[in-house]
Amino acid sequence: MPAPTLDVHAGGQEYLLPPDFLWPGGKRIAVFFRVACEGWSDGAWPSLGPMGNPLKPGVPDLNALGWVEYGMRRGIHRILDILEQHDIRSTMIICGVLAERYPDVVRRIADAGHEIVAHSYGMDVIPAYLDEEQERANLARTTALFEQATGRRPQGWISPRATPSPRTARLLAEAGYQWHGDTMNDDLPYLVRFGDREIAAFPGGMELNDTPMYIRYGNSPRMMVEMFDDWLDYVRTREKGAVRIDPSIHAHVFGRITGIHVFEQLIEKAKAADDIWIGTRQEAIAHVRAAIRR
Repeated sequence: MPAPTLDVHAGGQEYLLPPDFLWPGGKRIAVFFRVACEGWSDGAWPSLGPMGNPLKPGVPDLNALGWVEYGMRRGIHRILDILEQHDIRSTMIICGVLAERYPDVVRRIADAGHEIVAHSYGMDVIPAYLDEEQERANLARTTALFEQATGRRPQGWISPRATPSPRTARLLAEAGYQWHGDTMNDDLPYLVRFGDREIAAFPGGMELNDTPMYIRYGNSPRMMVEMFDDWLDYVRTREKGAVRIDPSIHAHVFGRITGIHVFEQLIEKAKAADDIWIGTRQEAIAHVRAAIRR
């Protein structure tokens, strides 16, 4: 399937999974637990904060910066403890600036066996705003910071707000990345080839995401459990093929006591089900490639 000219895969060729695809273990349902650790470049700050009334343009929002800083000071340690207790490996989406500022924390994440996904240098460094030279530099800088902190290169990439430029996927493939999550255009992963280079697209979703659900729209954290239950009921009774969902929390949002219990409930529900495969995105990629090439 050729991509249109204005598309996340502009100039690439897409190859989809076969209709009979199943996740590892022959499971039809996959759950990927995702944790986002977000940071901003020096002199930048979040546009979204917990107060609801943004400051005047150009005024540093130290309240919002402190709110986000909680993620690497407190939230991530609480999350890592829960994951360890339940023997779950998570997909951790982390900005490169945090590998620079908190290398010991990022190393702890990697040493615990979690998948580290590069999330640009900072949340303010969005590929859609960059030219090709700037984008290549950001990619190289971010990758190097994770190599320095963990001793290994990240294999996956998700841009801030999952918003790439039309060239991002091609540049990632050229840099040796195995997958990206910069699209929401499908339920399942697929492969994209740019000449002799290849990368997997692993679409995401915002259905179970703490920031829009809890911060932006003010819903109770419990709603995430209700939505997960409703999703499971539907896919078990109505969907016929492979499905996946990504319960996603941020270290500075549901890494707090008011939200972490919800994340743990989702883990417990998924672990108790014999029809669910739980894994990281990187663990799924080799399986996806084999299914498309058979």
